[in-house]
Amino acid sequence: MENLRSRLSFGKKADDVKLRKRKSRLYSKEDESLENGVLRARVFVFSVVFRLVNCLLVRTSFVPDEYWQSLEVSHRMILLMLNHDSVHLLIWLPRVAQALLAAFADTKFFFLIRSLENHNMAKWTFFCHMVSWFSWFCCTRTLTNSTETILTCLALCYFPLPGSKTHSSKKYLALVSLAVIVRPTALIVWFPLLMHHFWQEERKLRLVTHNYIPIGTFALVISALIDCMFYKKWTLVQFNFLKLNIFHGVADFYGSHPWHWYFSQGFAVVIGPHLPFFLHGCILAFRKYKILLAAVVWTIGVYSFLPHKEFRFIYPVLPFCMLFCGASLTHLKAHRRSAAAFLLVANLIPALYTGLIHQRGTLDVMIHLQKLCDVKGNSTHPQPDVLFLMPCHSTPFYSHIHCPLKMRFLECPPDLGEEGYFDEADRFYEDPLLWLRTSFPYKSSLPTHLVLFNVLEKEISAFLQRNEFVKTAELFHTHFPEGKVGGSIFIYERH
Repeated sequence: MENLRSRLSFGKKADDVKLRKRKSRLYSKEDESLENGVLRARVFVFSVVFRLVNCLLVRTSFVPDEYWQSLEVSHRMILLMLNHDSVHLLIWLPRVAQALLAAFADTKFFFLIRSLENHNMAKWTFFCHMVSWFSWFCCTRTLTNSTETILTCLALCYFPLPGSKTHSSKKYLALVSLAVIVRPTALIVWFPLLMHHFWQEERKLRLVTHNYIPIGTFALVISALIDCMFYKKWTLVQFNFLKLNIFHGVADFYGSHPWHWYFSQGFAVVIGPHLPFFLHGCILAFRKYKILLAAVVWTIGVYSFLPHKEFRFIYPVLPFCMLFCGASLTHLKAHRRSAAAFLLVANLIPALYTGLIHQRGTLDVMIHLQKLCDVKGNSTHPQPDVLFLMPCHSTPFYSHIHCPLKMRFLECPPDLGEEGYFDEADRFYEDPLLWLRTSFPYKSSLPTHLVLFNVLEKEISAFLQRNEFVKTAELFHTHFPEGKVGGSIFIYERH
């Protein structure tokens, strides 16, 4: 019995056999997939909430194009599709859609950096991207530049960057083509990237014949068909864009800057407080991401040759810059949180100021004028008739009123070399009183309401008094009046 017991004994603990632990590849992959799915959902939900708040906290105007190249063109079509006649829905629905699209691009950008580098760098690059004051100011606006930037960010996720695990030539080229359809200048940003891909590709002929040409041609044909449907004739918008802005120099009509403006002012304003981190990141990540830095320098350089310059034109390269900013913050281990706090506060102030205060009057005045839609004309009070005595396209128009209210503004069509060309706005500002006298020779032809910047009030005060116009509203516009644009907007009503 003892012999049997000794044979069955497993020995002391010290003599226990140590079993080798084996990890199940199946379960580890499932866990990793589940973890990535949860992370993706969290990042997306955060991005959606963030951009919707962003959308609600931008209540100012930036440039006329955000209305006159979008809502003013399509506001009737939007409401026809929705079968719901609401001016508030018309104003906010396109902006909410833009915010959701931006949130999707934000999420894709986070996971792009995570696949290229690691979770830590993705986190800090995403932080830099989200706190950028200029992205906050622009991304939810109905600007083609905002859509171009979002599509550029999405296309970057499929571009063959070093270490990319999501590379797809067809996907990124399709997104680039869509960006060029939306705004032909997107080709400026992507030209060095396309050339880089071509140079790196082993099967160059296949890349051109199976990707570049078919996708580009298909996008151009679809664009031409859509334009033909709306213009009721064959139209190639991309060619018209080049013809008007480059060959006819129409863009110069809206102002020009010296060649160095982007290098000396424009880029510094757009990247804002991120600038020192961007420069530091360029040193750290130049070797791996030199093609993105080349695209930034190339884009700024090309735009510098064009006389007409605006901050928003170089907005599409901002996501490229954020990768270098993220590399900088990741490297600053000792002072990282202090640097992040600085970036947050330094961007928060201009983001809130430009989003809620600066240049808000031109939107507030349209809210005020909406009340005139309910006024019914009679023998003692004529039907409301509004005249905007402001630089042309200073305010939105019927997209923010959406009722048959009679309105008129000073026109300024570009000079296309046509005989008898005149700029009504320029003629008015040359001699406002003369223009008013000749335009309204009889009292019965006068409008019922005038909308003007405060800087014009003194110059036309005699006209206002003689025709019994009374100031009924004064709305704040900006703390930085410039030229014909004043700090306040006045509404005068004729009694």
